[in-house]
Amino acid sequence: RLELLPQETLITMMKTAVLAALVGSAAAFAPASTGRSATSLAVEKSQALPFLPNPPNLEGYVGNVGFDPLGVSNYFPTDYLREAELKHGRMCQLAWLGYISVDLGLRIPGYPEAMSGATSATVHDAAVEYGALGNILVWIGIAEMTSWIGVSQMLQGSGRAPGDFGFGTKYLAGKSEAEIEKTKLQEITHCRLAMMAFAGVVTQSVLFDKGFPYF
Repeated sequence: RLELLPQETLITMMKTAVLAALVGSAAAFAPASTGRSATSLAVEKSQALPFLPNPPNLEGYVGNVGFDPLGVSNYFPTDYLREAELKHGRMCQLAWLGYISVDLGLRIPGYPEAMSGATSATVHDAAVEYGALGNILVWIGIAEMTSWIGVSQMLQGSGRAPGDFGFGTKYLAGKSEAEIEKTKLQEITHCRLAMMAFAGVVTQSVLFDKGFPYF
């Protein structure tokens, strides 16, 4: 107990405690030295979502605005994600055009009479009843399996660019790198717009149950 300790020992212990408290207080107000500049401490923010950090795996891709709120690029190869984005965007461009073309009365030669009265919104059930949807599924499956050969080679380091199936390469012949980058940016921008547009046209046509322009 303290009362059993010599007086000099008590005084020494008290001085030590006071000195430690003063040092700790001074350290609390001293500037911390981390060895890094203040700018390096600031996390770069996403251009599209300024309240989230910029996804580092998207850097270097045409059309990158840092949009990856779920962090998908942290778990899947970015080349594969860009392949999927281009594929869905291209299909939606065709799908939007086909959707409104049918509702404007366009029919291809040999179109089944049993489906001729269906709109784009109601043709699903008619196609199932007629048996056409199964054929469509088979052809889509063949296309997917064929395209996967190129995708698989790309993921193994073949150097193939995402979405490159050799179509339209002559269009890029003779263009500068800046012109090619601009063309790629135009494509990915149209792909993103088409995905939103197709979702919108389907939703509006079902909600209003009217033909084009669906209101």
